[in-house]
Amino acid sequence: MSSPRPELAAAHRDITGKKVAGLRRAGRLPAVVYGHDVPSANLSIDTHDFETLRRQVGANVLIDLSIDGQKPQPVLVHGVAIHPVDRRPLHVDLLAVRMTEELIVDVPLVPTGEAEAIVKLGGTLIHPQETVRVRALPDRLPQAIEYDISSLIDFDAVIHVSELAVPADVTLLTDEGEIIAKVLPPRIEEVPVVAEVPEGEEAEAAAAEAEAGAAGAGGAPGAEPESDQEG
Repeated sequence: MSSPRPELAAAHRDITGKKVAGLRRAGRLPAVVYGHDVPSANLSIDTHDFETLRRQVGANVLIDLSIDGQKPQPVLVHGVAIHPVDRRPLHVDLLAVRMTEELIVDVPLVPTGEAEAIVKLGGTLIHPQETVRVRALPDRLPQAIEYDISSLIDFDAVIHVSELAVPADVTLLTDEGEIIAKVLPPRIEEVPVVAEVPEGEEAEAAAAEAEAGAAGAGGAPGAEPESDQEG
């Protein structure tokens, strides 16, 4: 028997546009729910409850949404608008799902283990592909896909999408040839090379520079300054 889904209560809202700022000040978060054969509806949810829920569950987790105390319906958090400064949620998109219809979502990739190219060679792990796209029934969507990086023994080794262990009831849609991880070699800073000048030549060069500077400052000996006016 599957574990009960997390729950979220919502209420219909008539307030839209710039007036939703008042909702936020009152601790309510504007939201909208929509989906296949489901009419779009404007909602508000408790901001604290939503932020607590986000900390407890990962991506692609089904949530039982109850609107105005009615029978819950399964939804996914499809998008969250975030304030650019204080990172507070400003708006939430909720996707109503049918449990018998497959969905296409992006799933985060999580590296595990240790790579010899990092531990012994001092390299840096990079992730050219941090998510993969999959298709599955709503209750079969993986929250994340883990992969072992211990095969990265040198800077030539890479891990491809094809090497991921994907559940049998999940269809992988991302190109299997895509690279998901590799290790870059450490950066070596080049030290500038200063050419050595023999002591005798160094003294001659300094004398020549001093003589050139004196000539440039004083001009030609005995020269009279030119007048701006004609004689």
